[in-house]
Amino acid sequence: MAHTAMSGSGTNAGDDPLQTAVWRLRSRACWVDAAALLQPGTAGPALQRASLLVERCLYTEQGWAEAEDALRTAEAVAQSDDERGAAACERGQLAYAATLLGVRDRADEARAALGRAAALIAPGAPGRALLDFRRGLLAENLAQSPQAARAAYRRAHAGAVAQADPLLLSFTWRHLAGLALRDGELAEARHGFAESLRIREELGYLVGTAPALASLADAETEPEATRLRAEAGRLFRLLGGVPTWLARQLTPPAATA
Repeated sequence: MAHTAMSGSGTNAGDDPLQTAVWRLRSRACWVDAAALLQPGTAGPALQRASLLVERCLYTEQGWAEAEDALRTAEAVAQSDDERGAAACERGQLAYAATLLGVRDRADEARAALGRAAALIAPGAPGRALLDFRRGLLAENLAQSPQAARAAYRRAHAGAVAQADPLLLSFTWRHLAGLALRDGELAEARHGFAESLRIREELGYLVGTAPALASLADAETEPEATRLRAEAGRLFRLLGGVPTWLARQLTPPAATA
C-alpha cells in the first residue's frame, strides 16, 4: 500500500525505522529531507515522495517544479488501480494547492484528477478516506459549497476512524469544526478544534499544531483566544514561518477608527 501525505505512518513505536525517520522530518516541516530518504524506483516510495513534496507546496508556497517531477515519476511507475488512483489524488491536491494559493488557476485539473481517482480507488479502500477529504476541500474552498464539503468530510471522518488514521482524523475534525464555526455552532466548533489539536500534539505533528491552535482560538473567548494565538505564533516562528498562509490568521485585525 502506498503511504499518503495524510497517513500517520511512522508515528508508532513499532513502525518501520525508515517511516519513523520520514515522519519526524515531515512533522518538523523538513519535507525535502524526508523525500530524500525515499528511493522512487517502485510505486510505494514514489507515491510517498510525491505526497511529501505536494504537501510542501501547500505549506510553503514553494517547490512546485520538484513536486511536479516527483508526481510524474509516481504516475509512471504506478501499476495497480489503487496506485494510479493515489497518483491522481496527489495530482488533484497539487492543482488544488496552486489554485487556492493563487499560483495558477488549476481548478478544472483538480476536479478532473480527483474524479479520476474516485473511479480508480474502490469504496472502502485505504486511499478512499483521503480522497473524500480532498474532495471536501475542493467543495468548500473552490466550489463554495459547504453542504457538499460537510458530506465529504463526514465520509472521510468515518473512513479515518475505520482505518485508525489519527492524522487524517485531525484534519477532518478541524474542517468539520470550521464549517460549524461558520454556522455559529460554537460548542461543536470548539470540540472539533480541540480534538484536532489533541491528536496533533499526541502525534508530534509540529507543523500542524500552530494551525490547530489558531483555529481553536477563533472559537474561544478572551483571554484564552489570545493565549492560543500567542502559542501558535511561537510555533509558527520556530518553524521559520510555516505554514505561510497562517501569517494572515495570526495578524490581529486593524483597529477601527
